[in-house]
Amino acid sequence: MVSEAEFTERMAETGLYEGQPHVGVAVSGGGDSMALVLLAETWCRARQGRLTALIVDHRLRPGSSDEAQRVAGWLTARGVDSVILEWRHGGGEPIAGGLQQRARAARYHLMENWCRANGVLHLLLGHTRDDQAETYLMRLEKGSGPDGLAAMSRVRETAACRIVRPLLGVSRAALRVWLTGLGQPWIDDPSNLDPRFRRTEIRKLFEDGTFDAAALAASAARYEAARQVLDDAAAELLARACKLAPAGYAELDLARLKDAPEDLALRCLGRVIAAVGGGGYPPRRRAVETMLGDLRSVVGLRRTLGGCLLAVHGETVLICREARNLPEPVTVSPGVRHLWDGRFLCDFDTVTGTDGRPKMAALGRRGWRQMIGDRPEIGDNVASLRDALPTLPALFDDHGVFSVPHLGYRRGADAYVSARDCGFSEIRFAPRNSLVGVGFAVA
Repeated sequence: MVSEAEFTERMAETGLYEGQPHVGVAVSGGGDSMALVLLAETWCRARQGRLTALIVDHRLRPGSSDEAQRVAGWLTARGVDSVILEWRHGGGEPIAGGLQQRARAARYHLMENWCRANGVLHLLLGHTRDDQAETYLMRLEKGSGPDGLAAMSRVRETAACRIVRPLLGVSRAALRVWLTGLGQPWIDDPSNLDPRFRRTEIRKLFEDGTFDAAALAASAARYEAARQVLDDAAAELLARACKLAPAGYAELDLARLKDAPEDLALRCLGRVIAAVGGGGYPPRRRAVETMLGDLRSVVGLRRTLGGCLLAVHGETVLICREARNLPEPVTVSPGVRHLWDGRFLCDFDTVTGTDGRPKMAALGRRGWRQMIGDRPEIGDNVASLRDALPTLPALFDDHGVFSVPHLGYRRGADAYVSARDCGFSEIRFAPRNSLVGVGFAVA
């Protein structure tokens, strides 16, 4: 069984919440998410907070829109606010992978964007002990290391919000018993029975008693505890060895990296590459091992990995975004927020003094040459960072580069100008992957 008191304890274990919290809850209509949203609504109400249920209409099968409306109706009947977010296939940023991976990425993208736009700091997900055990077994099958076998984290930081999974210690069956007692129906997703998916096959192994979900979830919890110890050590090393610039590049103290234990150095290097490169995940361990070995032995190394250029200058490793596969130009509009290249969170202001509607794109070599032709002293001041600077976001109009907020450059201005004068009400480095894990957005 599960109770409201037990849920309160589990929420307390996931960290601090602001007074009168506004939380988002991912609700598919399945038993897990329906139980979560009703438990979380009571938790929020006791704290004079607010809850918004986020229902994603994925449109992957006929009737998905009707299902989304049915779930919204159930929640309305219980006094729970909800929003339906539609996945428009083929629109927005490209999403790689198979069907389940694409759908999962799209759900997260839609929900995190909604949280960011509405100032919601916490997004609750209904993953259970059974999901954790299934994930553990799938990772074990793929030969994952200790981090992978830790399976899903109870809390994960993103650029938009905290992802919180308060039900990882609760069984799927217990939640359904609790819902039945409330008289609350739920929807069983037919994709959970689709034999094309490996998770469906693994789920059957638990149902027929081949594996014990509680035991495997406990194993994942032990790996999670070990991962947390390593994360704490990585945070301490990065605090001493890494300088992370607002312009989105990092400088690593090579001597400290060389002196660190192998696993710790690999963890830190992978984390920095993931953050600076703006990707969804760090590079594979074997690739990071090769890079670390080369950093320790090759003088003047220049090499790419994970969307980053790594360049050794004496006892410092410059890690910056690689100058390829950068986003296409984006037309800017006042009041629109955009996560550019998975790295920079940009809010646009009204742009004056441009010819034509301005667009945001990477500065590039051409824009760099145009900018220093106008203000040559900028090039002199940042000569050592020429690898990093062409990958910065800039505004362009019909005459070329108009402004580069990280350099305080605006065409025609003879001195440093603010980000607002460059056409941005705010611009900050906010990568998809945090540098040191739970507790910090960047570092």
